[in-house]
Amino acid sequence: MTSKNARMLERTARRRLRRDGAAFVAALGIGLAQRHRSEPAGSDASAAFDDLFDHLVRLLAVTRGPGHVDELLRLLAAGRPDDPEHDRYVASLLASCQRPADLAPVYEEGVAASEELRACLLHELVLRGAPVAETPGIASWATSPHWRDHPLAALPLVPAEPEREPDLPAYSVDGSSCGFPYPDPEERHPAPRPVAAPVAAVVETTTAATARAMASAVANWADHPEEPEGRVEARTFAFPEPLEPDAVPGTLVALGLDCLADLGELPEPGRKTAFGVVPVEAAEVWRLLFAASSSGGAYDSACYGAYGRLHAWRSLAALAGAPPDAPPSEVEAHVRACAWYRFGAETPWFHRVVWDLGVLAVSPDRRLAVLAATTTD
Repeated sequence: MTSKNARMLERTARRRLRRDGAAFVAALGIGLAQRHRSEPAGSDASAAFDDLFDHLVRLLAVTRGPGHVDELLRLLAAGRPDDPEHDRYVASLLASCQRPADLAPVYEEGVAASEELRACLLHELVLRGAPVAETPGIASWATSPHWRDHPLAALPLVPAEPEREPDLPAYSVDGSSCGFPYPDPEERHPAPRPVAAPVAAVVETTTAATARAMASAVANWADHPEEPEGRVEARTFAFPEPLEPDAVPGTLVALGLDCLADLGELPEPGRKTAFGVVPVEAAEVWRLLFAASSSGGAYDSACYGAYGRLHAWRSLAALAGAPPDAPPSEVEAHVRACAWYRFGAETPWFHRVVWDLGVLAVSPDRRLAVLAATTTD
């Protein structure tokens, strides 16, 4: 198959979907999958087929109509039967474009739908406010204990308090769009002159496990093979006395963070600076963490909505100091008890393009947790 042939078949599929229905599109993809299964991976023919197959999947997933979901499942079973990453992508497509009631076939017994697709679709719907525990055809699977060992089963079936207004993609047959909640790289915030922080009394308490948990939402920025410029810093500190809000900027500078190295002298209070700390609600921190994981960084490192939710939840819980195995209600209590901040700095550590993240939490137990991340293309 050539790319020219693939484009011709894409146009044919769109036309025949309107005329002959979803069964034709599925049959076309299944027939091509059987023919091209033996193509050498990485060849031009294989790449052309992959693009065409993805187009057929997307065509059925984003277009509402009778039998579209059933035929999509049939197509996936033939062409991508064991591909968890692709299942996450398809779940995002379906949740964005199909009505929850029309997605019941995914959860029917005997249907060739993977547990990964079902779990991801469930939480994609939760993010969009669907009452999954009450939706016919979905509720029995969602409330069944049989999938309790799946990582996503740890998440609640209704959005938690911080999970407000996530930035979710909008899809069409030809592309997608998604908002970015990161502050404008040129944005500057007034910051007080750093105060004399009790550096000698501060104790760093970072452990490898806590750092990994805090960095869950941005792990794909640093671990993705095509993002060599990705950097993450996650650290925790303990203080002998409560940390007052006015002392947070100066204390942050005095902690010796890699992301704030070479910050230089800050000007007088009231002037715009290259460093800023802004009090925010936990919901804003969650939005940043969710976007970082679900949308990915500069390259194709997106985890999509369901795992984006899981990773943001893990990062928020670790920042707030919740135990690793804490139930959602306990995590929410820890999150509510913290003071939350967003920060940014014009230092060599940050790329200052689009993907810069700096957040911190101050807990009532005199604990400060900071997470910074950056990447670029």
